[in-house]
Amino acid sequence: MGNLFCSPSSQQVYSVAKAANNGGGVLLSFGNYAGDVLHFGEARERLIADGIPCEIVLVTDDVASAPLAEIDKRRGIAGDLTVFKAAAAAAEKGLSLDEVVQVAKEANRCTRSFGVAFEGCTLPGAADSLFHVPEGKMAIGLGIHGEPGISETDIPSADGLAEILVARLLEEVPDGIRVQGARVAPILNGLGTIKYEELFVIYRKVDELLQEAGLVIVEPDVGELVTSLDMAGVSLTLFWLDNDMEPLWTAAADAPGYRKGSVTPAQALDPAEVEVVIQDEIPEASDISRKLAFGVVEALEVLANTVNENCEMLGQIDAVAGDGDHGIGMQRGSRAALEAAREALDGGAGAETVLQWAGQRWSDEAGGTSGAIWRVILKAMGESLGNEKPLSVQRLAAGVVNARQQVMAFGKAEVGDKTLVDVLVPFADALSWEAEKGQGALACWESAARIASEAAEATKQLIPRVGRARPLAEKSVGTPDAGSVSLALIIQALIPVLKKCQAS
Repeated sequence: MGNLFCSPSSQQVYSVAKAANNGGGVLLSFGNYAGDVLHFGEARERLIADGIPCEIVLVTDDVASAPLAEIDKRRGIAGDLTVFKAAAAAAEKGLSLDEVVQVAKEANRCTRSFGVAFEGCTLPGAADSLFHVPEGKMAIGLGIHGEPGISETDIPSADGLAEILVARLLEEVPDGIRVQGARVAPILNGLGTIKYEELFVIYRKVDELLQEAGLVIVEPDVGELVTSLDMAGVSLTLFWLDNDMEPLWTAAADAPGYRKGSVTPAQALDPAEVEVVIQDEIPEASDISRKLAFGVVEALEVLANTVNENCEMLGQIDAVAGDGDHGIGMQRGSRAALEAAREALDGGAGAETVLQWAGQRWSDEAGGTSGAIWRVILKAMGESLGNEKPLSVQRLAAGVVNARQQVMAFGKAEVGDKTLVDVLVPFADALSWEAEKGQGALACWESAARIASEAAEATKQLIPRVGRARPLAEKSVGTPDAGSVSLALIIQALIPVLKKCQAS
Protein backbone atom coordinates (compact mmCIF):
# COMPACT_ATOMS: atom_id res chain seq x y z
CA MET A 1 0.00 0.00 0.00
CA GLY A 2 3.01 2.30 0.06
CA ASN A 3 4.44 4.41 2.85
CA LEU A 4 1.19 5.27 4.59
CA PHE A 5 1.13 8.67 6.30
CA CYS A 6 4.76 9.35 5.32
CA SER A 7 5.74 12.16 3.02
CA PRO A 8 7.27 11.12 -0.29
CA SER A 9 11.05 11.26 -0.32
CA SER A 10 12.87 14.20 -1.87
CA GLN A 11 14.01 11.90 -4.70
CA GLN A 12 10.43 10.87 -5.46
CA VAL A 13 9.24 14.48 -5.44
CA TYR A 14 12.16 15.56 -7.61
CA SER A 15 11.64 12.81 -10.20
CA VAL A 16 7.90 13.40 -10.56
CA ALA A 17 8.23 17.19 -10.65
CA LYS A 18 10.99 17.05 -13.25
CA ALA A 19 8.89 14.75 -15.43
CA ALA A 20 5.83 17.00 -15.03
CA ASN A 21 7.65 20.19 -15.95
CA ASN A 22 6.53 21.51 -19.34
CA GLY A 23 8.83 24.51 -19.36
CA GLY A 24 6.82 26.87 -17.18
CA GLY A 25 8.06 25.66 -13.81
CA VAL A 26 6.51 23.58 -11.05
CA LEU A 27 4.28 24.36 -8.07
CA LEU A 28 4.58 21.97 -5.11
CA SER A 29 1.67 22.14 -2.68
CA PHE A 30 0.93 19.93 0.33
CA GLY A 31 -0.41 19.90 3.85
CA ASN A 32 1.80 21.59 6.43
CA TYR A 33 3.57 18.63 8.05
CA ALA A 34 7.22 18.52 9.07
CA GLY A 35 8.28 15.59 6.89
CA ASP A 36 6.66 17.05 3.79
CA VAL A 37 8.23 20.45 4.41
CA LEU A 38 11.68 18.85 4.61
CA HIS A 39 11.41 16.51 1.61
CA PHE A 40 9.59 18.91 -0.71
CA GLY A 41 11.95 21.71 0.31
CA GLU A 42 14.99 19.65 -0.63
CA ALA A 43 13.38 18.62 -3.92
CA ARG A 44 12.69 22.28 -4.71
CA GLU A 45 16.35 23.16 -4.20
CA ARG A 46 17.39 20.39 -6.60
CA LEU A 47 14.87 21.49 -9.23
CA ILE A 48 16.03 25.10 -9.04
CA ALA A 49 19.64 23.93 -9.34
CA ASP A 50 18.57 22.17 -12.56
CA GLY A 51 17.16 25.43 -13.90
CA ILE A 52 13.50 24.55 -13.26
CA PRO A 53 11.54 27.33 -11.52
CA CYS A 54 9.79 25.86 -8.49
CA GLU A 55 7.63 27.28 -5.71
CA ILE A 56 5.93 25.83 -2.63
CA VAL A 57 2.53 26.64 -1.12
CA LEU A 58 1.60 25.03 2.21
CA VAL A 59 -2.00 24.17 3.06
CA THR A 60 -2.94 25.33 6.57
CA ASP A 61 -6.73 24.96 6.79
CA ASP A 62 -7.21 23.06 10.09
CA VAL A 63 -8.61 25.58 12.58
CA ALA A 64 -8.23 23.14 15.48
CA SER A 65 -4.47 22.71 15.15
CA ALA A 66 -3.35 26.24 16.08
CA PRO A 67 -4.88 29.64 16.89
CA LEU A 68 -5.40 32.22 14.16
CA ALA A 69 -2.37 34.17 15.41
CA GLU A 70 -0.23 31.12 14.54
CA ILE A 71 -1.95 30.22 11.28
CA ASP A 72 1.39 29.33 9.68
CA LYS A 73 1.66 26.43 12.18
CA ARG A 74 -1.71 24.94 11.26
CA ARG A 75 -1.74 21.58 9.53
CA GLY A 76 -3.45 20.81 6.24
CA ILE A 77 -6.43 18.47 6.17
CA ALA A 78 -9.32 18.37 3.67
CA GLY A 79 -8.47 21.90 2.56
CA ASP A 80 -5.82 20.27 0.38
CA LEU A 81 -8.63 19.71 -2.12
CA THR A 82 -9.59 23.36 -2.55
CA VAL A 83 -6.01 24.60 -2.91
CA PHE A 84 -5.02 21.87 -5.36
CA LYS A 85 -8.24 22.30 -7.36
CA ALA A 86 -7.94 26.07 -7.69
CA ALA A 87 -4.23 25.98 -8.55
CA ALA A 88 -4.71 23.21 -11.11
CA ALA A 89 -7.57 25.07 -12.80
CA ALA A 90 -5.45 28.22 -12.92
CA ALA A 91 -2.57 26.31 -14.50
CA GLU A 92 -4.96 24.76 -17.01
CA LYS A 93 -6.04 28.28 -18.03
CA GLY A 94 -2.43 29.06 -18.93
CA LEU A 95 -1.54 31.35 -16.04
CA SER A 96 2.15 31.79 -15.24
CA LEU A 97 3.83 30.05 -12.30
CA ASP A 98 3.79 33.25 -10.25
CA GLU A 99 0.09 33.74 -10.97
CA VAL A 100 -0.73 30.13 -10.06
CA VAL A 101 1.21 30.52 -6.81
CA GLN A 102 -0.88 33.56 -5.91
CA VAL A 103 -4.08 31.64 -6.67
CA ALA A 104 -2.96 28.78 -4.43
CA LYS A 105 -2.05 31.14 -1.60
CA GLU A 106 -5.40 32.92 -1.87
CA ALA A 107 -7.28 29.60 -1.96
CA ASN A 108 -5.49 28.55 1.20
CA ARG A 109 -6.28 31.89 2.85
CA CYS A 110 -9.95 31.42 2.06
CA THR A 111 -10.22 27.80 3.26
CA ARG A 112 -11.10 26.63 6.77
CA SER A 113 -11.67 23.04 7.98
CA PHE A 114 -12.73 21.38 11.22
CA GLY A 115 -13.13 17.68 11.98
CA VAL A 116 -14.19 15.10 14.56
CA ALA A 117 -13.56 11.38 15.03
CA PHE A 118 -15.33 8.52 16.79
CA GLU A 119 -12.46 6.01 16.48
CA GLY A 120 -8.90 5.97 15.21
CA CYS A 121 -7.62 4.20 12.12
CA THR A 122 -5.67 0.94 12.05
CA LEU A 123 -2.42 0.66 10.13
CA PRO A 124 -2.17 -2.44 7.90
CA GLY A 125 -0.80 -5.32 9.95
CA ALA A 126 -1.38 -3.59 13.28
CA ALA A 127 -3.39 -5.37 15.97
CA ASP A 128 -5.19 -2.26 17.15
CA SER A 129 -6.16 1.23 16.02
CA LEU A 130 -3.84 4.16 16.69
CA PHE A 131 -6.19 5.61 19.28
CA HIS A 132 -9.55 4.88 20.88
CA VAL A 133 -12.32 7.28 21.79
CA PRO A 134 -14.29 6.41 24.95
CA GLU A 135 -17.77 5.04 24.35
CA GLY A 136 -20.31 7.82 24.00
CA LYS A 137 -17.61 10.40 23.20
CA MET A 138 -16.13 11.92 20.06
CA ALA A 139 -12.71 13.45 19.51
CA ILE A 140 -12.54 17.09 18.41
CA GLY A 141 -9.86 18.35 16.04
CA LEU A 142 -8.60 15.18 14.36
CA GLY A 143 -5.68 14.87 11.96
CA ILE A 144 -5.66 12.91 8.70
CA HIS A 145 -2.63 10.74 9.55
CA GLY A 146 -4.12 8.90 12.49
CA GLU A 147 -3.45 11.65 15.03
CA PRO A 148 -5.92 11.62 17.93
CA GLY A 149 -8.25 14.53 18.57
CA ILE A 150 -7.26 17.55 20.63
CA SER A 151 -10.19 17.18 23.06
CA GLU A 152 -13.28 15.01 23.63
CA THR A 153 -16.98 15.71 24.06
CA ASP A 154 -20.24 13.77 24.17
CA ILE A 155 -21.49 12.41 20.84
CA PRO A 156 -24.34 14.62 19.60
CA SER A 157 -27.09 13.79 17.12
CA ALA A 158 -26.38 14.18 13.40
CA ASP A 159 -27.98 17.63 13.49
CA GLY A 160 -26.01 18.48 16.61
CA LEU A 161 -22.78 17.47 14.89
CA ALA A 162 -23.63 19.67 11.91
CA GLU A 163 -24.21 22.57 14.30
CA ILE A 164 -20.80 22.03 15.95
CA LEU A 165 -18.98 21.93 12.62
CA VAL A 166 -20.72 24.95 11.12
CA ALA A 167 -20.52 27.06 14.27
CA ARG A 168 -16.77 26.53 14.64
CA LEU A 169 -16.07 27.49 11.04
CA LEU A 170 -18.29 30.57 11.11
CA GLU A 171 -16.34 31.79 14.14
CA GLU A 172 -13.39 32.41 11.83
CA VAL A 173 -14.27 34.02 8.53
CA PRO A 174 -11.30 35.08 6.35
CA ASP A 175 -10.48 38.78 6.33
CA GLY A 176 -12.41 40.89 3.86
CA ILE A 177 -15.46 38.62 3.68
CA ARG A 178 -18.92 39.66 4.86
CA VAL A 179 -20.96 36.57 5.73
CA GLN A 180 -24.33 37.86 4.57
CA GLY A 181 -24.55 37.06 0.86
CA ALA A 182 -21.08 35.50 0.66
CA ARG A 183 -20.58 32.58 -1.70
CA VAL A 184 -19.10 29.41 -0.21
CA ALA A 185 -18.31 25.86 -1.33
CA PRO A 186 -18.90 23.40 1.54
CA ILE A 187 -17.04 20.08 1.54
CA LEU A 188 -18.29 17.39 3.92
CA ASN A 189 -15.55 14.80 4.00
CA GLY A 190 -15.71 11.24 5.32
CA LEU A 191 -12.49 9.94 6.86
CA GLY A 192 -13.05 6.28 5.94
CA THR A 193 -15.79 4.60 7.97
CA ILE A 194 -18.47 7.31 7.92
CA LYS A 195 -20.18 6.44 4.65
CA TYR A 196 -22.36 8.33 2.20
CA GLU A 197 -25.73 7.69 3.81
CA GLU A 198 -24.51 9.16 7.09
CA LEU A 199 -22.65 11.97 5.37
CA PHE A 200 -25.76 13.13 3.54
CA VAL A 201 -27.80 13.03 6.75
CA ILE A 202 -25.26 15.41 8.28
CA TYR A 203 -24.99 17.54 5.14
CA ARG A 204 -28.75 18.12 5.09
CA LYS A 205 -28.38 20.12 8.31
CA VAL A 206 -25.10 21.74 7.25
CA ASP A 207 -26.80 23.13 4.14
CA GLU A 208 -29.72 24.43 6.21
CA LEU A 209 -27.45 26.16 8.74
CA LEU A 210 -25.29 27.80 6.10
CA GLN A 211 -28.32 29.19 4.29
CA GLU A 212 -29.76 30.44 7.59
CA ALA A 213 -26.48 32.34 8.07
CA GLY A 214 -27.10 34.12 4.77
CA LEU A 215 -24.58 32.22 2.68
CA VAL A 216 -24.97 31.27 -0.98
CA ILE A 217 -23.87 27.67 -1.53
CA VAL A 218 -21.85 26.87 -4.66
CA GLU A 219 -21.27 23.30 -5.87
CA PRO A 220 -20.90 21.47 -2.55
CA ASP A 221 -18.97 18.21 -2.33
CA VAL A 222 -19.98 15.33 -0.06
CA GLY A 223 -17.91 12.14 0.00
CA GLU A 224 -14.65 10.46 0.94
CA LEU A 225 -12.18 12.95 -0.47
CA VAL A 226 -9.29 13.20 2.01
CA THR A 227 -9.35 10.01 4.04
CA SER A 228 -7.43 8.32 6.86
CA LEU A 229 -7.75 4.59 6.13
CA ASP A 230 -10.66 3.31 8.24
CA MET A 231 -10.93 6.22 10.68
CA ALA A 232 -14.48 6.83 11.84
CA GLY A 233 -14.61 10.58 11.39
CA VAL A 234 -15.89 13.50 9.39
CA SER A 235 -14.68 17.01 8.59
CA LEU A 236 -16.32 20.11 7.17
CA THR A 237 -14.45 22.54 4.94
CA LEU A 238 -15.69 25.95 3.86
CA PHE A 239 -14.07 27.43 0.76
CA TRP A 240 -14.98 31.13 0.59
CA LEU A 241 -15.32 32.24 -3.04
CA ASP A 242 -15.11 35.49 -4.98
CA ASN A 243 -15.53 36.28 -8.66
CA ASP A 244 -12.00 35.06 -9.44
CA MET A 245 -11.98 31.92 -7.28
CA GLU A 246 -15.46 30.59 -8.08
CA PRO A 247 -14.72 29.71 -11.75
CA LEU A 248 -11.61 27.85 -10.63
CA TRP A 249 -13.63 25.80 -8.14
CA THR A 250 -16.41 25.00 -10.62
CA ALA A 251 -14.06 24.23 -13.55
CA ALA A 252 -14.18 20.66 -14.84
CA ALA A 253 -11.54 18.27 -13.52
CA ASP A 254 -10.61 14.65 -14.12
CA ALA A 255 -7.95 13.12 -11.86
CA PRO A 256 -7.62 9.63 -10.34
CA GLY A 257 -8.91 10.82 -7.00
CA TYR A 258 -11.33 13.60 -7.99
CA ARG A 259 -13.72 14.36 -10.83
CA LYS A 260 -15.95 17.32 -11.61
CA GLY A 261 -17.77 17.87 -14.88
CA SER A 262 -16.38 16.51 -18.14
CA VAL A 263 -12.96 17.09 -19.66
CA THR A 264 -10.95 15.78 -22.60
CA PRO A 265 -8.54 13.10 -21.34
CA ALA A 266 -4.92 14.20 -21.21
CA GLN A 267 -2.14 12.27 -22.88
CA ALA A 268 -0.57 9.88 -20.37
CA LEU A 269 3.11 10.32 -19.65
CA ASP A 270 5.33 7.50 -20.87
CA PRO A 271 6.97 5.96 -17.78
CA ALA A 272 10.18 5.65 -19.78
CA GLU A 273 10.36 9.45 -19.86
CA VAL A 274 10.56 9.70 -16.09
CA GLU A 275 14.17 10.15 -15.15
CA VAL A 276 15.34 7.98 -12.28
CA VAL A 277 18.60 8.94 -10.61
CA ILE A 278 20.60 5.84 -9.77
CA GLN A 279 23.67 5.92 -7.54
CA ASP A 280 26.28 3.97 -9.49
CA GLU A 281 29.46 6.01 -9.26
CA ILE A 282 31.75 5.09 -6.38
CA PRO A 283 34.63 7.51 -5.76
CA GLU A 284 38.12 6.25 -5.11
CA ALA A 285 38.84 5.37 -1.49
CA SER A 286 41.94 4.43 0.45
CA ASP A 287 42.45 0.92 1.77
CA ILE A 288 42.09 2.16 5.33
CA SER A 289 38.78 3.90 4.55
CA ARG A 290 37.45 0.77 2.85
CA LYS A 291 38.38 -1.13 5.99
CA LEU A 292 36.51 1.47 8.06
CA ALA A 293 33.56 1.04 5.69
CA PHE A 294 33.21 -2.55 6.91
CA GLY A 295 32.76 -1.16 10.42
CA VAL A 296 30.22 1.36 9.14
CA VAL A 297 28.15 -1.43 7.57
CA GLU A 298 28.35 -3.39 10.81
CA ALA A 299 27.17 -0.30 12.69
CA LEU A 300 24.23 0.07 10.31
CA GLU A 301 23.37 -3.58 10.84
CA VAL A 302 23.31 -3.05 14.60
CA LEU A 303 21.24 0.09 14.08
CA ALA A 304 18.69 -1.78 11.96
CA ASN A 305 18.46 -4.63 14.47
CA THR A 306 17.99 -2.19 17.34
CA VAL A 307 15.18 -0.41 15.52
CA ASN A 308 13.55 -3.71 14.60
CA GLU A 309 13.60 -4.92 18.21
CA ASN A 310 12.03 -1.69 19.44
CA CYS A 311 9.71 -0.98 16.50
CA GLU A 312 6.43 -1.62 18.30
CA MET A 313 7.44 0.38 21.38
CA LEU A 314 8.51 3.36 19.26
CA GLY A 315 5.18 3.28 17.42
CA GLN A 316 3.25 3.23 20.68
CA ILE A 317 5.17 6.25 21.97
CA ASP A 318 4.59 8.11 18.72
CA ALA A 319 0.85 7.31 18.75
CA VAL A 320 0.29 9.20 22.02
CA ALA A 321 0.31 12.54 20.22
CA GLY A 322 1.38 11.69 16.66
CA ASP A 323 0.47 9.26 13.92
CA GLY A 324 2.15 6.18 15.39
CA ASP A 325 4.38 5.41 12.41
CA HIS A 326 7.80 6.29 13.82
CA GLY A 327 8.68 2.67 14.51
CA ILE A 328 7.74 1.29 11.10
CA GLY A 329 9.25 4.31 9.36
CA MET A 330 12.56 3.82 11.15
CA GLN A 331 12.38 0.10 10.47
CA ARG A 332 11.80 0.58 6.76
CA GLY A 333 14.49 3.26 6.48
CA SER A 334 17.19 1.45 8.45
CA ARG A 335 16.70 -1.76 6.47
CA ALA A 336 16.98 0.13 3.19
CA ALA A 337 20.05 2.00 4.44
CA LEU A 338 21.77 -1.25 5.36
CA GLU A 339 21.02 -2.72 1.93
CA ALA A 340 22.45 0.36 0.18
CA ALA A 341 25.52 0.36 2.41
CA ARG A 342 26.25 -3.27 1.54
CA GLU A 343 25.91 -2.47 -2.17
CA ALA A 344 28.37 0.40 -1.83
CA LEU A 345 30.77 -1.75 0.19
CA ASP A 346 30.67 -4.47 -2.47
CA GLY A 347 31.65 -1.80 -5.00
CA GLY A 348 34.76 -0.85 -3.04
CA ALA A 349 33.42 2.31 -1.40
CA GLY A 350 35.03 4.13 1.48
CA ALA A 351 33.29 5.17 4.70
CA GLU A 352 31.90 8.46 3.37
CA THR A 353 30.35 6.94 0.27
CA VAL A 354 28.82 4.07 2.24
CA LEU A 355 27.16 6.54 4.60
CA GLN A 356 25.96 8.77 1.75
CA TRP A 357 24.37 5.84 -0.07
CA ALA A 358 22.79 4.63 3.15
CA GLY A 359 21.38 8.05 3.99
CA GLN A 360 19.88 8.62 0.56
CA ARG A 361 18.27 5.18 0.48
CA TRP A 362 16.90 5.71 4.00
CA SER A 363 15.26 8.93 2.88
CA ASP A 364 13.90 7.40 -0.33
CA GLU A 365 12.39 4.32 1.31
CA ALA A 366 11.20 5.68 4.65
CA GLY A 367 9.94 9.12 3.69
CA GLY A 368 8.54 11.16 6.56
CA THR A 369 10.42 13.40 8.96
CA SER A 370 12.68 10.66 10.28
CA GLY A 371 13.70 9.65 6.76
CA ALA A 372 14.80 13.18 5.92
CA ILE A 373 16.58 13.70 9.24
CA TRP A 374 18.50 10.42 9.15
CA ARG A 375 19.68 11.17 5.61
CA VAL A 376 21.16 14.39 6.97
CA ILE A 377 22.75 12.60 9.95
CA LEU A 378 24.42 9.88 7.90
CA LYS A 379 25.55 12.31 5.21
CA ALA A 380 27.07 14.63 7.83
CA MET A 381 28.88 11.76 9.52
CA GLY A 382 30.23 10.64 6.17
CA GLU A 383 31.55 14.10 5.33
CA SER A 384 33.65 14.06 8.49
CA LEU A 385 34.95 10.50 8.14
CA GLY A 386 35.83 10.92 4.46
CA ASN A 387 37.07 8.30 2.00
CA GLU A 388 40.77 8.52 2.81
CA LYS A 389 41.53 8.59 6.52
CA PRO A 390 41.17 6.14 9.43
CA LEU A 391 38.74 6.52 12.30
CA SER A 392 39.76 8.96 15.02
CA VAL A 393 37.92 10.35 17.99
CA GLN A 394 38.32 13.85 16.56
CA ARG A 395 36.66 12.93 13.25
CA LEU A 396 33.98 10.96 15.05
CA ALA A 397 33.14 13.92 17.29
CA ALA A 398 33.32 16.32 14.35
CA GLY A 399 30.86 14.12 12.46
CA VAL A 400 28.31 14.21 15.27
CA VAL A 401 28.73 17.98 15.64
CA ASN A 402 28.33 18.34 11.88
CA ALA A 403 25.15 16.24 12.07
CA ARG A 404 23.82 18.42 14.87
CA GLN A 405 24.41 21.61 12.91
CA GLN A 406 22.92 20.29 9.68
CA VAL A 407 19.86 18.74 11.34
CA MET A 408 19.05 21.98 13.17
CA ALA A 409 19.54 24.05 10.02
CA PHE A 410 17.51 21.63 7.90
CA GLY A 411 14.65 20.84 10.27
CA LYS A 412 14.49 24.23 12.06
CA ALA A 413 13.99 22.51 15.43
CA GLU A 414 15.70 23.79 18.57
CA VAL A 415 16.49 22.35 21.98
CA GLY A 416 13.25 22.19 23.97
CA ASP A 417 10.98 21.54 20.98
CA LYS A 418 10.65 17.86 21.97
CA THR A 419 12.37 16.39 18.95
CA LEU A 420 15.44 14.32 18.19
CA VAL A 421 17.44 17.55 18.59
CA ASP A 422 16.93 17.32 22.37
CA VAL A 423 19.19 14.24 22.35
CA LEU A 424 21.48 15.08 19.44
CA VAL A 425 22.66 18.41 20.88
CA PRO A 426 23.72 17.21 24.37
CA PHE A 427 25.21 14.07 22.83
CA ALA A 428 27.30 16.10 20.37
CA ASP A 429 28.40 18.51 23.09
CA ALA A 430 29.37 15.69 25.45
CA LEU A 431 31.25 13.78 22.75
CA SER A 432 33.21 16.89 21.73
CA TRP A 433 34.03 17.68 25.34
CA GLU A 434 35.34 14.18 25.99
CA ALA A 435 37.34 14.20 22.74
CA GLU A 436 39.01 17.48 23.69
CA LYS A 437 40.16 15.87 26.94
CA GLY A 438 42.10 13.29 24.95
CA GLN A 439 39.89 10.29 25.69
CA GLY A 440 39.71 7.40 23.22
CA ALA A 441 36.76 6.99 20.86
CA LEU A 442 35.14 4.22 22.90
CA ALA A 443 35.42 6.03 26.25
CA CYS A 444 34.11 9.26 24.72
CA TRP A 445 31.15 7.49 23.11
CA GLU A 446 30.24 5.58 26.28
CA SER A 447 30.24 8.76 28.35
CA ALA A 448 28.22 10.71 25.78
CA ALA A 449 25.80 7.79 25.39
CA ARG A 450 24.82 8.12 29.06
CA ILE A 451 24.06 11.79 28.46
CA ALA A 452 21.95 10.86 25.43
CA SER A 453 19.89 8.34 27.41
CA GLU A 454 19.24 10.88 30.16
CA ALA A 455 18.26 13.51 27.59
CA ALA A 456 15.79 11.13 25.93
CA GLU A 457 14.17 10.40 29.29
CA ALA A 458 13.97 14.13 30.03
CA THR A 459 11.83 14.74 26.94
CA LYS A 460 8.92 13.28 28.92
CA GLN A 461 8.43 16.67 30.55
CA LEU A 462 8.67 18.72 27.36
CA ILE A 463 5.78 20.10 25.33
CA PRO A 464 6.22 19.69 21.55
CA ARG A 465 6.51 22.97 19.68
CA VAL A 466 6.96 21.61 16.15
CA GLY A 467 5.86 18.58 14.15
CA ARG A 468 2.67 16.52 14.16
CA ALA A 469 2.61 16.22 17.96
CA ARG A 470 2.39 20.00 18.44
CA PRO A 471 -1.44 20.28 18.12
CA LEU A 472 -1.75 17.61 20.84
CA ALA A 473 1.01 19.05 23.01
CA GLU A 474 -0.57 18.48 26.43
CA LYS A 475 -1.30 14.82 25.67
CA SER A 476 2.39 14.13 25.13
CA VAL A 477 3.51 15.35 28.56
CA GLY A 478 4.71 12.33 30.51
CA THR A 479 5.67 10.43 27.34
CA PRO A 480 9.16 10.79 25.80
CA ASP A 481 9.69 11.88 22.21
CA ALA A 482 9.87 8.87 19.90
CA GLY A 483 12.67 10.30 17.77
CA SER A 484 14.73 11.08 20.85
CA VAL A 485 14.21 7.58 22.24
CA SER A 486 15.18 5.87 18.98
CA LEU A 487 18.34 7.97 18.67
CA ALA A 488 19.38 7.24 22.27
CA LEU A 489 18.78 3.51 21.77
CA ILE A 490 20.89 3.52 18.61
CA ILE A 491 23.72 5.45 20.28
CA GLN A 492 23.81 2.93 23.13
CA ALA A 493 23.67 -0.06 20.78
CA LEU A 494 26.70 1.15 18.80
CA ILE A 495 29.09 0.86 21.76
CA PRO A 496 30.11 -2.77 20.96
CA VAL A 497 30.79 -1.79 17.34
CA LEU A 498 33.14 1.00 18.42
CA LYS A 499 34.83 -1.38 20.82
CA LYS A 500 35.48 -3.77 17.94
CA CYS A 501 36.72 -1.00 15.63
CA GLN A 502 39.07 0.32 18.30
CA ALA A 503 40.46 -3.18 18.94
CA SER A 504 41.18 -3.67 15.25
